[in-house]
Amino acid sequence: MGHLGLTPQSVNLLGGMKVQARNDAAVEMLASQARELEEAGCFAVVLECVPTEAARKVTDLLKMPTIGIGAGPNVSGQVLVYQDVLGLNPGFKPKFLRTYANTFEVIQTALSAYDRDVKAGTFPSDGESYFESSRPEAKLRIAS
Repeated sequence: MGHLGLTPQSVNLLGGMKVQARNDAAVEMLASQARELEEAGCFAVVLECVPTEAARKVTDLLKMPTIGIGAGPNVSGQVLVYQDVLGLNPGFKPKFLRTYANTFEVIQTALSAYDRDVKAGTFPSDGESYFESSRPEAKLRIAS
């Protein structure tokens, strides 16, 4: 699978998390690169953070499917990173991202409660521990 537009490994070279292919020359370059990927045997290409019209032009040009992430609706399919969909990184909010849950807060609350219970000595309780018999008072004796 090919990957064009904003590629994570090139973010620093591209000047940060910025929309790619914003002018005619850049769209032509994107289209040319996509054709080269198809000719090289790619079965699909991800178009990341490119304008909707650029994604449509590339999709119309190719026989292989295009998968968009921040490329608008005119691609063959969509993808989002599940950590982003679930809201695990509350500081990351690019325009194309729709967060479907705020699990960061849920996880933070759960881990804080676990930490508190371990430090207070209330976890694990007798009910969450194993004993020699079914009675908690029959604790395992280890010969010394």
